[in-house]
Amino acid sequence: MTTVIYDGSWQGFLTAVFEVYEYRLADTVICGEKFAPANLFGASHKVFTDEAKAVRVWDRLRQKLTPGAYRQLYDSFLSEDKGVEDVLMRYIRYSLASKVAMENDFSHPDILQVKQVSRKVHREKHRMEAFVRFQLTKDQLYYAIVQPDHNVLPLIARHFKARYADQRWLIYDATRKYGIYYDLEKVEEVQLNFTADLQNEFTVSEIYDEHESLYQHLWQQYFKSVNIAARKNTKLHIQHMPKRYWKYLVEKK
Repeated sequence: MTTVIYDGSWQGFLTAVFEVYEYRLADTVICGEKFAPANLFGASHKVFTDEAKAVRVWDRLRQKLTPGAYRQLYDSFLSEDKGVEDVLMRYIRYSLASKVAMENDFSHPDILQVKQVSRKVHREKHRMEAFVRFQLTKDQLYYAIVQPDHNVLPLIARHFKARYADQRWLIYDATRKYGIYYDLEKVEEVQLNFTADLQNEFTVSEIYDEHESLYQHLWQQYFKSVNIAARKNTKLHIQHMPKRYWKYLVEKK
């Protein structure tokens, strides 16, 4: 058994796939650096991300898979589910060895799992696009904090760039300690570590634009006014807006 350790990025994973073939590693476990066990039993192989190798794997997969199947691979990778890299590695081995289209062969457990996991990630992507709530700071930056179960920031960047093209914004993933920032031209990944208590009134007054509290109050009043108490269905409400998203929703404060 060989433990293949990479940096946790998509490019790093594709490099790992290349080197599994390059070094003829038959029995492997692939894991990101932060999840690598402290005491490794058996051999280990350290992967250094190589863009040229990653591109070669990407080009080969593009020849074998439809665009939809490739997106399913990428979405499944972003799930960060334990052991997902090994599932994707087996999926890739099967696809490269197959002479016919195999992405709809749901009798194969790995193909079925990739389909199910990618659907789960895609569902959370849509929820993030609906539940992100921006707040305006004194330097005219709209920011939002989220804590998704899966690493969906790369999937929602295009949506927010198109929808909020005329304003600077930052969406920060409090779980993974990074964000995506739009500067009116392009979206970039940024590394941050928020330590401020954003529920503290003093902190809020120091950060927020002077009109932000009013806007939040108006937003809360709007939701209160459109709510029909007689038709309240808490179970259905939680089904469409799970409680794990409530922490950073203005209307839930």
